Amino acid sequence: MKSLKNYLGLFTIPVCFIFLLNITGCNKENSVTEASSTENEYIQNEAIQSTDGSNDDDNEILGNETIDFEGEGAVADIGFDSLKMYGRRVTGVSTSVTFTIDTDTLKTVAVKRTITGNFIIKGYIGLALDSVSKPYIQEQIRTAAFKRVGRSNAHRRNWKLYQVSAVDGHTTSPQAGKSNITMTKIEIYKNSTLALTLTGPDFTTNVFTTRFLNTEGMLKLHRGDDVRVKVFATSNQSDTDIVAFHWARNTFGFHRVPFTMTSQTQVGANYDRTYEKTFTVYSNHRFGIFNSYISANTKSSIWNNSTGLFSSTYAGMPYRISF
Repeated sequence: MKSLKNYLGLFTIPVCFIFLLNITGCNKENSVTEASSTENEYIQNEAIQSTDGSNDDDNEILGNETIDFEGEGAVADIGFDSLKMYGRRVTGVSTSVTFTIDTDTLKTVAVKRTITGNFIIKGYIGLALDSVSKPYIQEQIRTAAFKRVGRSNAHRRNWKLYQVSAVDGHTTSPQAGKSNITMTKIEIYKNSTLALTLTGPDFTTNVFTTRFLNTEGMLKLHRGDDVRVKVFATSNQSDTDIVAFHWARNTFGFHRVPFTMTSQTQVGANYDRTYEKTFTVYSNHRFGIFNSYISANTKSSIWNNSTGLFSSTYAGMPYRISF
């Protein structure tokens, strides 16, 4: 297969269009009604899909975990020479929940989502519009803790989401993401002040307390805030990886911001790199709780039309937009 990069480099005017198309999992995950469920079944259901679309409840970050990353519709990336749009179309999501702590007052679960889909790229080869669809499988893990706050007959009054971890994920097919790129640390600055540090490579070790029990537990942002994100990564790729910040959709669809590599040091066969980007929280951002993600793809994932080249690693964290 020939590289898209080789052909695109022949043109002085960018003409490559790459579309982000996403449909959430085609198999709706089973719902358990409270009247017929045990406490553990209720908590398992909350960890999988609790969402009413309001984004007011902290439980929303669990139910919206997939859609907050994948988005819906095409997404433009300003900053690449020729690549304008690219992204995933999700075709299926399966979820498993494992209880790691199960007591009368505290229940902690590990939530693993296996996502299948196609990574879609469209671009010009010569003068002809061409496209490639790369089938992929990715896995992501997050932990969630529920604390007992009451002893009524209603599970939803008795158990509240207490803590939730960051999301840790990567592709497992056609290539294992973490075998190529590993993010080791993420720093987030709010209005020039360091507001949050996430440590890797297992980002589930970063735990956030919900608003119900601790109003300072998650990153708080406001419309108009300046945000700077700095990513530290190790890669075995000689080509610079494509790193991007994904956050809640604006009026025109999913919001994705490309990073710029700011440093690189070769260590043996690997490269230690840092990536940075500063942006402003847009004025029409919805209020509420959301998931944001940072992804790192090998350059060949996007610039090469071989279906065997797609390798991505990513981390996700919750944030709140307040008045």
